[in-house]
Amino acid sequence: MAEAIDDLTVAYHEGSEEVVRELDKAVLTRGAWTTILFKYTELDRKTGDFGQTRFTIRRYQKRGDSFIPKSRFNISSVDQAKKIRDTLDGWIAEEEGS
Repeated sequence: MAEAIDDLTVAYHEGSEEVVRELDKAVLTRGAWTTILFKYTELDRKTGDFGQTRFTIRRYQKRGDSFIPKSRFNISSVDQAKKIRDTLDGWIAEEEGS
C-alpha cells in the first residue's frame, strides 16, 4: 500500500511480467479522500501485446500512513471516454448558462 499520493499506481506485474502498464495519471483531489484518473493499457495474453488505451477513476482513503483503495470506475474505451466528456461538457455548459 502506498504512503504518498504520487506513489499510487495501477501498474501491475505478475512475477516479472508486466500485465497492466500505467501510461499517465491525473490527481483530481488530494487529502483524506484522494481521487485519481489513470490512463493505462493491459497485456493481451494471446498476442503478447498491450491492447487499447483504457481509463479508470480510483478513490482512496487515507488510513494511518497508507492509502486504501475504496472504489473505482473503469472506462473501457476511448469511445466511452469521449461520450462521458461530451455529456459533462453539455451539463457544464447548462450550469454556466443558468
